[in-house]
Amino acid sequence: MIRHTVFFKLKHPPGSAQEARFIDLARALAQIQGVIGLECVRQVGRKNAYTFGLLMGFADEAAYDAYNRHPDHVRFVDEVWVPEVEQFIEIDYVAMA
Repeated sequence: MIRHTVFFKLKHPPGSAQEARFIDLARALAQIQGVIGLECVRQVGRKNAYTFGLLMGFADEAAYDAYNRHPDHVRFVDEVWVPEVEQFIEIDYVAMA
């Protein structure tokens, strides 16, 4: 399984309607075929600047590649992610044997 994680900080004020809308649109990515267990998380520590995270899994590389090419994902990235995310880090990993 590939675990896809993205941690980010939004340009929107904390608690704003724009922030809530972004999270709702991000949660909708769970409907894309191949996504396993999408979670939206909020940072509670102070060790970094990222305030939110998206955690999800994919059965294999083919499923992950299909997700990245899916029109709903591409549209989310182009129309929502790029204009609304201030900074992010993306980490994709697999469990070690």
